[in-house]
Amino acid sequence: MSNTNETIRLQAYLAHCGIASRRASEKIITDGRVTVNGLLVTELGTKVSEKDKVCVDGNPVSPEEAKRYVLLNKPAGYVCSQSDEKGRQIAVDLLKSTYSERLYNVGRLDMFSRGAIIFTNDGDFAARLSHPSAEIEKEYIVETSYPLPEGLDQQFVKGVRVDGIFYKALRAEKMNSHRMRVVLIEGKNREIRKVFENAGAAIRSLERVRIGNINLDGLRAGEFRELSQNDVKGLLALCKNTAKKDN
Repeated sequence: MSNTNETIRLQAYLAHCGIASRRASEKIITDGRVTVNGLLVTELGTKVSEKDKVCVDGNPVSPEEAKRYVLLNKPAGYVCSQSDEKGRQIAVDLLKSTYSERLYNVGRLDMFSRGAIIFTNDGDFAARLSHPSAEIEKEYIVETSYPLPEGLDQQFVKGVRVDGIFYKALRAEKMNSHRMRVVLIEGKNREIRKVFENAGAAIRSLERVRIGNINLDGLRAGEFRELSQNDVKGLLALCKNTAKKDN
């Protein structure tokens, strides 16, 4: 927002402030956590400008100047959320000693999985990348406790129905008797774990090693690096959706 008189939807404004993605910001609004000029607002169609005083949980917020795009190699045991009522370790806390901006995760990795996850304060980028229509490839290395069931890779590529939900890998390649490489373009919750569990394959470790054109490139667990502009442009170029800025 370069013009202080320009108005945009409140959820987009919160995303520009680095509070959360637009979708997550919608819930923050409907949960009654946002005021505009001292008045509680729960309507998603509300528009604001930089002249308005917007508060979340009573704290003033404003658009952040610097856009950050950070790749973290998330260790197992960390959750992908801004807070956790169970007191578990939070992945974004690994970044707070380096970045003062409010960063939030684009997509998720479950607590027991590790590997590549991107954090940003750019709501437009997050919305574009995380939308199912983007079809961004995400590559995983799965290691099982016991030998892989015969033909599981081929079944995953053809498609597997578990509890009424259809899961389908873009590619799946058996690397050895205990390891498989899986590439997904879907964003269904715990997809790999559910397919493997359904086949009787106990997962020992699950690591995401690539998101689109972004690889871990030697990052150790808990380490992170800032993405270059070329990295960001490359990711957006891979998105198959045509999402436009929501004013």
